[in-house]
Amino acid sequence: MASVQTTAEGIPVIVLKEGSKQSRGREAQRNNISAAKVIAEIIVTSLGPRGMDKMLVDSIGDITITNDGATILKEIDVQHPAAKMMVEVAKATDSEVGDGTTSAVVITGALLEKAESLIDNDVHPVIIADGYKKASLKAMSLLAEIAQKVDPRDRRILEKIAKTALQTKLVSIEAADLSKLVIDAALAIVTQKDVGYTVDLNNIKVEKKAGGSTADSTLINGIVLDKEIVHSGMPKKVQNARIALISAPLEIEKTEFEAKINISSPEQIKSFMEEEDSILKGMVEKIKSTKANVILCQKGIDDVAQHYLAKEGIAAVRRIKESDMSKLAKATGGRMVGSVNDLTEKDLGEAQNVEEKTIENDNWVFIEGCKNPKAVTLLIRGGTQRVIDEAERSIHDALMVAKDVIEKPMIVYGGGAPEAYVSTKLRQWAQSLSGREQLAVEKFAEALESIPVALARNSGMNTIDSITQLRAKQSAGERWAGIDATNGVVGDMQKTEVIEPLKVKEQVIKSATETANLILRIDNVVAVSRSSAPTPGPGAGQMPEM
Repeated sequence: MASVQTTAEGIPVIVLKEGSKQSRGREAQRNNISAAKVIAEIIVTSLGPRGMDKMLVDSIGDITITNDGATILKEIDVQHPAAKMMVEVAKATDSEVGDGTTSAVVITGALLEKAESLIDNDVHPVIIADGYKKASLKAMSLLAEIAQKVDPRDRRILEKIAKTALQTKLVSIEAADLSKLVIDAALAIVTQKDVGYTVDLNNIKVEKKAGGSTADSTLINGIVLDKEIVHSGMPKKVQNARIALISAPLEIEKTEFEAKINISSPEQIKSFMEEEDSILKGMVEKIKSTKANVILCQKGIDDVAQHYLAKEGIAAVRRIKESDMSKLAKATGGRMVGSVNDLTEKDLGEAQNVEEKTIENDNWVFIEGCKNPKAVTLLIRGGTQRVIDEAERSIHDALMVAKDVIEKPMIVYGGGAPEAYVSTKLRQWAQSLSGREQLAVEKFAEALESIPVALARNSGMNTIDSITQLRAKQSAGERWAGIDATNGVVGDMQKTEVIEPLKVKEQVIKSATETANLILRIDNVVAVSRSSAPTPGPGAGQMPEM
């Protein structure tokens, strides 16, 4: 129904549209916090190496099986506005650092849960939000103190970081093999800047094909195209390939406007056809003169041109995506030309081997053995399509954490150890604060412990015993004491070599604090109904029916 407010004189004023709903104050906050907690509860069981997977079925009946926080939240169609904000925190963490999405959502949920008990004790939400902000800044500086600097090109460390990311996924059994592939790929495309290094993950092409097992996945020093060689008369394998990259069609260009040719005798038809033929032949001659033996074309290739190319023993692939063309240029060292007439020998790229191979039932073209490829391909295999899709998501996370460390070479050890350390130090720091902010900082410290608690619970450990033991070890100065979920004990995470990028931890705390504060400061939710206003018809002055 319409929201009716009254003025001081008692005159009714209709402010909100018919059908609008409004919740205020404590009720609005409770609603929002409950919705956020529900989202965190869905996600929390998929945290860590012993986390469970979720099966998500969309409206068409398509199935996704994953334990990647961002993917789970993207796939569930969330209605509640506060819950949508939780989905955004996962998306932001995913696009920024690639990993830690589940942690960010779990901490956000915990921060809101802890805030609820303070609100019930009449602590103002703005004071809680300010306390959380202070605590998050202090947490960042504490993390920076214990982070260790590493060599960004140290393959051993990088492989362990990728392995840590992969161990929490469906592909954990192959984590060691896959982490080697991921680091090979990341190191192949590293570019040096004035200060440090940068990694552009767009230069890693990920192709996936059902069949074999995840262990059969390979890294190709070059590019794989899901296309065939266009003509059966062309060679299916070319060694020491000299590759021409052409973005224009090898066809007779059609005029943009409608054109008619008046032909008055049969000879003219013949000469017209011969002219077309000779233009196409000229194109092929020009390509041959540059000594190219492979052509990769972004557009179409005319049948006649295909015939002449096959005659010259030149292999050709057509209709290649523009993004693949730019990767091919980076991988082969060639230059993409807009017209055959501009092609010179200098523009050609090189590869040891260009070959059409059959994978399952499809023929794909492999451009392999590029000398110093600045673009590479990861070919992912797996038993079923679902396994491959999840393997691709896992590899994306592993590539992102490798990128994070190469670009910012600072690491911490995982297993909830950094969170437990920061939590212990924040409790001590809270004693030096005065007023109600002290309560907020203590609650922030408790919320950070939700990570080791979830890891312990997901591993089947007794959470109370584990956290008591963890707190005791942390208080005794064992800063890398954490939950060794694989063995189900509280152990030294430095020894188990569970390594995470500092950048991920920082982003998780930033995102979680900002989202929790955003939800906390809302005290009025006005939802406008979707129904359109009734059209005035006969009896327009009457009230619409409810």
